[in-house]
Amino acid sequence: MLSSPLMQRALVVALLVGFAAPIVGTYLVQRGMALMGDGIGHVSLTGVALGWLAAGWFGISPNDALAIPGAILASLVGAILIEIVREHGRTGGDVALAMLFYGGIAGGVLLIRIAGGTTTNLTSYLFGSIATVSTADVWYTVILAVFIVLVGIGLRGALFALSHDEEFSRSTGLPVRLLNILVAVLAALTVSVSMRVVGVLLVSAIMIVPVAIAQLLSTSFVHTMRISQGIGAVVCVAGLIITYSVAASPGATIVVILIAIYAIVAFVRSIAGMRSRHATSRSQECPAHA
Repeated sequence: MLSSPLMQRALVVALLVGFAAPIVGTYLVQRGMALMGDGIGHVSLTGVALGWLAAGWFGISPNDALAIPGAILASLVGAILIEIVREHGRTGGDVALAMLFYGGIAGGVLLIRIAGGTTTNLTSYLFGSIATVSTADVWYTVILAVFIVLVGIGLRGALFALSHDEEFSRSTGLPVRLLNILVAVLAALTVSVSMRVVGVLLVSAIMIVPVAIAQLLSTSFVHTMRISQGIGAVVCVAGLIITYSVAASPGATIVVILIAIYAIVAFVRSIAGMRSRHATSRSQECPAHA
C-alpha cells in the first residue's frame, strides 16, 4: 500500500486533516457552533464550481486544477459573512447557516453545469475520494494545516477565553471582533483542506465528533483538544487503510468509525458511572445498617 504514490499522498493529507481539524472543532463546540462547518462546507461547493469556470476561462488543465483555491476563497467569504451576520444580529445564526446550506449547494450545481461539467464531477467533493488527491492538494493541505495548528494552538488562551465568555473577553480588552473572524477563517480553511478526504457533506464530523469523544474522557479544555487531535489523526488514517482494500467511501468510513467510537465510549462511561453510584450508595447504607 505504501508503495503507491496515490496512497502516500492520501495518507499524508488524512493525517494532517485528522490532526488539524479537531483544533478548530474544539472552539466551535465550546461556542455552540458545531454546525458552522456544515454551512461553510456547502458554500465551498460554489467555490469548487467557480474554480472549474476559471480553469476553463484560462485554458488550464485539468478542469478541477483551481477547484481547491476556489473552495478556499468561497469558504473564507462564507465564513466571514456568517460571523458578520451573527455579530450584528440581523438574523439568527441558524438562519444564516441555512441560507449557506441551500445557496451553496444550489450555486455549485448551477455553476458546474455552466462550466461544462456535471453533478457527477461534484461527487468526489461531496463525499471525499482518495483517487483525486493530487500533489498540489498535498501542498495546499500542508500549508493550510500548518497555519491552522500554529494559530489554533498559539492563540489558544485568547481563543478559549473568547469561546468561553465573549463578554468577559471584551471587558478584558481582547480584540473580540478580530478573534471571531479568525475562528471563522480557521473553520473555512479546515473545510477546504478536509474536503478531499471526507467530503463537504461530512466535513463537520471530523471537526466535531473527535471533540465529542474527547469530552467524554476529559474535562480539561487543553486535554480535550489533544485527545481529539489524536483520535482524529488515527481514525482518518485507519479509514483510508480500510478503504484501500474495501470499495467504500473514505469519508463515510471515517465518520462511521468516529460515531462507533463515540457510542462505545459513551456506553462504557455510562456503565462505569452506574457502578460508581451503586458502590457509593452501598457504602452509605452499610454504616446505617450496622
